[in-house]
Amino acid sequence: MSSTLLSSFFALAAMAQPAATGTPSPAEMRGPAQEASEAVRAATTAELFYEVLLGELSTEAGQPGEGYALMLDAARRSQSSELYRRATEIALQSRSAQSALVAAQAWQQADPESRDANRFVLRILVALNRIAESRPALERELALAAPQRQVAVINAIPLLYAHASDKAMAARVVEEAMSELLKQPATAANAWTSIGRMRLAAGDRIGALVAARLAHKFDGDNDALAGLVLQLLDEKMAEAEPLLHPYLDGEPLPEISMGYVRYLAESNQTSAALAQMQTITAEQPDNMQALLLQSTLQLQAHELDAAEASLNRFAALHEKQAASERTEALTRQMYLLRSEIAQQRGDLEQAEHWLSLTDDDDSGLAVQLRRALLMARQGRLGEALALLRNLPASNDAEAAGKLQAEAMLLRQLGRIERAYEAQARAAALQPDNDDYLYEQAMLAEKLDRLPGMERLLRTILQRNPKYHHALNALGFSLADRGLRLQEAKSLIEQALELAPGDPYITDSLGWVEYRLGKRQRALQLLQQAMRDQPDPEIAAHLGEVLWKLGDQARAREAWRAGLRLKRDNDTLLKTMRRFGVRP
Repeated sequence: MSSTLLSSFFALAAMAQPAATGTPSPAEMRGPAQEASEAVRAATTAELFYEVLLGELSTEAGQPGEGYALMLDAARRSQSSELYRRATEIALQSRSAQSALVAAQAWQQADPESRDANRFVLRILVALNRIAESRPALERELALAAPQRQVAVINAIPLLYAHASDKAMAARVVEEAMSELLKQPATAANAWTSIGRMRLAAGDRIGALVAARLAHKFDGDNDALAGLVLQLLDEKMAEAEPLLHPYLDGEPLPEISMGYVRYLAESNQTSAALAQMQTITAEQPDNMQALLLQSTLQLQAHELDAAEASLNRFAALHEKQAASERTEALTRQMYLLRSEIAQQRGDLEQAEHWLSLTDDDDSGLAVQLRRALLMARQGRLGEALALLRNLPASNDAEAAGKLQAEAMLLRQLGRIERAYEAQARAAALQPDNDDYLYEQAMLAEKLDRLPGMERLLRTILQRNPKYHHALNALGFSLADRGLRLQEAKSLIEQALELAPGDPYITDSLGWVEYRLGKRQRALQLLQQAMRDQPDPEIAAHLGEVLWKLGDQARAREAWRAGLRLKRDNDTLLKTMRRFGVRP
């Protein structure tokens, strides 16, 4: 039994407070002095009183083993639940789980209907990692729970077993213990949800998805199930997403709605995320954090005026709030967003002004990178690089982070060769970091070093076959050059299976279909990608397919839409020049 597991268990068990099963009763909130006095009062004879008092004095004097033995003997002679409880607590406080189990089991034998006794037995067995033995106690806990509390107890089970070393065994024990509850309409959805969480903790993602689907059949509007679905989405199980839609159409918990928005944003489904976010802010107009996230999404969608309007709403609410650490953090985020808006509008002086207001967070690499970028765009590249290079770094990870920031700066300025060199040094410092290696591969692609790019991406895929960014990048790069098109399509389809709905991967699939001569299919995919994520490079591809299909007017319209998003996008400008169209 690990010391970490024991520490977390003893801290909880010493208060006799059930894990996550609701507000503790007054008896469960007692301090040591009250525990002792109640144990003494439980003594019914002078002899028993003396033994209990001696047990308490021994415990107080730093001899918990002797105190425990006296208290347990008194409990056995009197069959007092209060004395059994106290013997169990003394053992727990002295970090003797095995002794605590002996006392709790004796208590349970003396009073089989005691839910408190059973809880102690259950939690001690789990803490001792005697998972298989915990099933009878778990079944009894579920049976003893009041009907109105049964769902809460079911929902708390994954937390109870969170530190079990054999999580697959724990999942089996829980499923067996709840076999009857899985058949009852009132408890089935929550029971399957808890089983799903247990399976997911054991690494069984498919089993967790099956459990979620079974839970959904009983109750698609279940808060606990919605939480499990978000966990599955975090684990790249996009097949779970439809299970969330009925719940979101009802009255979802705010944290579930926000979690879904984050999933959509991380999946590059900006338009869908923004639509969901606008629903949230309409229903919760005073939610400051939601307004900041909405502004961030609007900025990603290049809706600068809308992003600024969201920040203005945030600022109006902020004026009414008392200062706190949380509000200060949100305010710094607002300044960063205002700085980015000003920068995208070309107002570098205003961008620097907003950035200067984040001085409390001046040591943050993200802030310094933004400051360096502003300097570079003012023609002060040397100062910008010096700013980043002079930041402190106490280990290789921090040094690599500085190099990564330098590479990002140089890339945005079009200094690709120098950016590649900086990124390669960052990757060398963190050789197991797939994200660093991926960025190096993307810079190699921009330098038209296809063999080097492929080598780096295949290195990532060899150790992480589900890294969908690498699959997509390799597939798109091959397709863009007209090379190994069937292999390129296969790679992109694998990426899309891992990240369904990602508009950038949909764009790649449309592009490879175009290269394969399937122009109508390509058009459908590219139109979908552009709807989901307005982007200048997607616009470039869409315009080219439309032009080849003979619809030059719509091609020009697509390219103009791309220019409105970013006038200096290299891919878009090259595409337009190739077809003799002026920006």
